[in-house]
Amino acid sequence: MRLKLISVVAALALAGVQAAAAPVLRVLAWPGYAEPEVVHDFETKTGAHVELTVIDTDESMWQKLSAHEGADFDVFAVNTAELQRYIQAKLVQPVNTDKIPNTGMQLPRFRQRATIPGLVHVQAGVAQTYAIPFTYSEMGLIYDKRQVSDPPTSIAALWDTRYQGKVLAYSGGTHNFSLAAQMLGAPSPFKMQTAMWPRAVDALIDLRRNVLGFYNQPEESVRLFQRHGAALMYANYGTQQLHLLKAQGVDAGYVIPREGALAWLDCWAVTRGARDPALAHAWIDQLLGDKAGQLLVQRQGLASTTTESASSRPEVRLLWLEPVEDADRRETLWARIRSGDRASRVLAP
Repeated sequence: MRLKLISVVAALALAGVQAAAAPVLRVLAWPGYAEPEVVHDFETKTGAHVELTVIDTDESMWQKLSAHEGADFDVFAVNTAELQRYIQAKLVQPVNTDKIPNTGMQLPRFRQRATIPGLVHVQAGVAQTYAIPFTYSEMGLIYDKRQVSDPPTSIAALWDTRYQGKVLAYSGGTHNFSLAAQMLGAPSPFKMQTAMWPRAVDALIDLRRNVLGFYNQPEESVRLFQRHGAALMYANYGTQQLHLLKAQGVDAGYVIPREGALAWLDCWAVTRGARDPALAHAWIDQLLGDKAGQLLVQRQGLASTTTESASSRPEVRLLWLEPVEDADRRETLWARIRSGDRASRVLAP
C-alpha cells in the first residue's frame, strides 16, 4: 500500500513537472479575436498554454508592448497603420509565411501583401513581411430605427443637436481627430495641416458636449446604447457592434456616410521578444483556419480575410487607416478635451 502511495505521489509530481514545462504563448488581442474554442483547439494541438490579454485601445496596446521592448508578449493583433511604429521601434520581427500554410486560403487581395501599405518593408534589399491580415471593418454609423426615422447620411449627424445626449462615440484620440478632420473636409484625415488643429479641437469639444459618453470595447458600447437609450453611435468596431446589438434585440440600422468611412485592417504580428517564434507562427496559422474565420463572422459580425463580405462592394468608399502625423499629440490633446478643458487650454504648450 505504501509503495502504491509512493507511486501515485511520484506520478503526480511528474505530471506537475510536465505541466510546468508546457510552453506558454502570450497573446495580445482585441475582443472576440481569440474565441475559447479556438484557444482550446490550439492548446490541444500544440500542448501549449495560451495566456490571452485583451486590450481596448491602440494606446493601451502600445503601452503594453513598448513597456519592456515587447518581451511581455509573443504575438499580437494590430492594424496596418499602428504596425508602422512597432516596426520603427524594432518591437516586431519579420513573419515567415512558409510557416503559415493557411495564408493560401486567403482572398487574393490579402495574399498580395506587397500591395497593402505597411505590411512589407525592404531591409538590406530583401522584402520582408511583418504581419498577416486577419480581419477588417469600416467605421460606420449605427442608429436606432425607433428614434431615427431617416438614416443619417453624413458624419455630421454625430454633432446634430437633435441627438444631444443620445450619441455614443469611441474614446480613442487618434481616431477621433481623423473623424473630425474628415468631417471638416481635410484633404487627408491622417495628415492634418497646422491650420486644421484648432478647428479639429473645436469640433471635438463640440462632440464631447453632444455625446452621452465614450466607450472602449464593443460590449461596453452595446450596454451603454441600451441602458441610456442612445439614438446614434459612431461604430469604431463596425459591423461587430451591429451584430452585438441585434443579438440583444435592438432594431438597429447601419450606414456608411457620404464622406466615406475610416476602415481598419487588423493583422497578426510576432514580437521581437517572442520566446517561441515557431509557436507564434502556429497561432497565426490556427487563426486563419476555417473554424476561427467562421466564429469571427458568425459570432462577432466581423469580416474574415478568407471570405467575401459586404465591405467588398465597390460603391462603399473606405479610407484605410494610415499612420498619422503625430499620434502622441493627438492623444495628449484628446485627454485634455475629455477632461473638459477649453480650446485655449487644450492647445496650450
